[in-house]
Amino acid sequence: MKPTAMRAAILAASLTAFAATPAAAEEDFNIWTGQFIVLDLDKEGEWFVRGEAQERFTNDADRLGQLLLRSLVGYRISDRVSIGAGYAYILTDPIGPVETNEHRFYQELNIRLIETPGGITLDSRNRFEQRTFEEDGEVALRFRPFLQLRVPITDNNKLVAYTEPFFALNETPLQDDGLQIWRNFVGFSIPVAQGVEVVPGYLNQTVFRDGENRADHVANVNVFMNF
Repeated sequence: MKPTAMRAAILAASLTAFAATPAAAEEDFNIWTGQFIVLDLDKEGEWFVRGEAQERFTNDADRLGQLLLRSLVGYRISDRVSIGAGYAYILTDPIGPVETNEHRFYQELNIRLIETPGGITLDSRNRFEQRTFEEDGEVALRFRPFLQLRVPITDNNKLVAYTEPFFALNETPLQDDGLQIWRNFVGFSIPVAQGVEVVPGYLNQTVFRDGENRADHVANVNVFMNF
């Protein structure tokens, strides 16, 4: 590995370690799968749509605890900056607490902060969410900054690391305010076809709660398609 790539790989590991959240008393093993597709709407590649589905198997991965379906219409301001807005439906079915049906509207800003000739990239995404629940008429507001580093480790594969805290901006019957969740991921990309890659890895999620926090240890596999 070239020195620059090695330094970036160390930075990726350091980023995840730095963002690690406090240990939690309750732990769970999950399996999360996701399918993401981006389609350009014009020849210039300025307008695009994005769709995704995520299936999250919880309680030692023996049941579907959450299903997420999300869409977005976006516009590329430049080759480094894009904006978008979308809608998501989330069914959450935990053991114990009541099942919830969430309708989420959101806006996001994506910026490529670093792009080197060697293929190292650092991307940021800032997402503002307006969350409504069929079980509760109030609107819950949330902000999610996201930072992702990709570093080539072979001719075809990249190390992928990201960190993402979730900050609730108000309190409702179904949302406490303040830091709610913190996710950290380390994995690698595997190209399988033109415009298609699989990214398996380990995701650690800490859920902050009154009393003891919960830590989810997640085997995460996502498929990304860009056309």
